[in-house]
Order: sequence, then structure tokens, then C-alpha cells
Amino acid sequence: MAEKVAFELISPERVLASVEADMVVVPGAEGDFGVLPLHAPLVSLLRPGVIRVYEGDRVTSRTFVGSGFAVVDERGLTVLAEEAEPLEQIDLERARRRLRELEEDLEDAKTDEERQRLERLVAVARARVEAAERPDI
Repeated sequence: MAEKVAFELISPERVLASVEADMVVVPGAEGDFGVLPLHAPLVSLLRPGVIRVYEGDRVTSRTFVGSGFAVVDERGLTVLAEEAEPLEQIDLERARRRLRELEEDLEDAKTDEERQRLERLVAVARARVEAAERPDI
């Protein structure tokens, strides 16, 4: 029986994590889900949120992801994230400033397409601020 789950977090720029963990909790589109060793196969879209890696009952790392998808298979868990950033590296003031700018841009959106694009960006920016404000969750 596998005692750990193999976890890889890959962004367009680099591999952010490649570890063996007791459990990984992922912000899935339908809600958070935990992956343990021998988890059933699964594919899930991600929503903006924090991936938490556990050793025992202790969280050893937290990484913000904006979007992407997760795949659980016989090898373990792979997350392909369009954007990802270790939580401790988020500059809260810069994140707040970016959120304000995007909200202002959204108010001035002229087309439905522009509004939809900005709504997605605002949702990611808002989740980044919330994650940085409450890093222990």
C-alpha cells in the first residue's frame, strides 16, 4: 500500500513542487478535495484558491493557484496551473492594488467580452487577496 501521494505542481514557467505528501487539498471547481495515497482517478478544473500540502496533520506548504486543472491517476496528483505562487511570496499591498485596478477597469468595460474577461481576472485577484490576508487557512 502506498504511504504517500506523489504531487507535482506545474506552472507555465516551472515546476513549483514535486514532493511526496500524506495529503494534498486542492481548490476544485466543485469545491475543495483532498487527495490521499491510492485516490480514485479524477480530473477537475481548478477555481482560484490555495493548494495545501500536508505531512501528518501539519500543512507544510501553501500555494495560490488562479486556474488550471488537476489530474489524479495511478502515479499520484498532477496540477497544471496557469498561474501559481507560493502564498508567502504574495505581496499583499500589490495584490490589493491590482484588485482595485481591475475593479475600476470592470466598471468601465464597454463590451460583454471585455466584461467577462475582467470578471474572471477580478475573481482571481480577489481570491489572491483573500488567500494572502488569511495564510493560515
